[in-house]
Amino acid sequence: MPNFWRVVNRVIQEAEVLLILLDARMVIESRNKEIEDKVKKLEKPLIYVITKADLVEDKKEVEKYKKEFQPCVFVSAIKYHGTTILREKILIEAKRHNIETVPINVGVLGYPNVGKSSLINAMSGRGTASTSMMSGHTKGVQKIKGDNRIMFLDTPGVIPYKEKESQKHSVIGSVDFTKVKDPDMAVMSLMEQFPGKVEEYYKVKVRKNFEAVIEEIAIKRSIVKKGNIPDIDRVSRTILKDWQTGRITQQPDLGPGWIFKAPK
Repeated sequence: MPNFWRVVNRVIQEAEVLLILLDARMVIESRNKEIEDKVKKLEKPLIYVITKADLVEDKKEVEKYKKEFQPCVFVSAIKYHGTTILREKILIEAKRHNIETVPINVGVLGYPNVGKSSLINAMSGRGTASTSMMSGHTKGVQKIKGDNRIMFLDTPGVIPYKEKESQKHSVIGSVDFTKVKDPDMAVMSLMEQFPGKVEEYYKVKVRKNFEAVIEEIAIKRSIVKKGNIPDIDRVSRTILKDWQTGRITQQPDLGPGWIFKAPK
């Protein structure tokens, strides 16, 4: 991760315009303040891009973030929504800051697995930026031509140095499901923060005992050990995988004041 930070710091210095990507399902939790503060200190144009907008059910609730993050653009790389607006916003911000470089170097920043490479591919119309469902896929700077006016600088996702909240990182996808240390605890955090969403996806009964829910999902999906005993580790990773890849969606009704809480 320290090597990744060197790459990110270099891009922040070299780019004329910076994009900070946030996950529409967890806007506040995917906000990397350390990156944000570095960009603001240099007084460079900064645009907040809220990605994965197609995974959000209640669009009006997420719209509230436009007041907190300005300028702000909502994008769905999968459905190519918002890409034209973002392109125009980049050009407007460059003009406002008297940037005459052609092409404009645009740095793309954020947590791991927030959708940086997918956004660039949607903006460029090509699959040039290498993507993966696994966090930490991008290792160095990738330069991808958006058009004759824009050059994107894709960067590895980074987690703030002092942030040690492993369950939070599991939920927002910064640590992929294969590497989570306590997947069952991460799933219970997810279930506590987004009531009913996991149960709805797997079509099981909502109950206060999260462990019982996980066990029921394991039995229903035949993710069991010898003797039909629920394989909690494997089913928990399956649930995290479905969440991180967008199969499980949620309605963001917690608002901008939401603070991550680990299960008791």
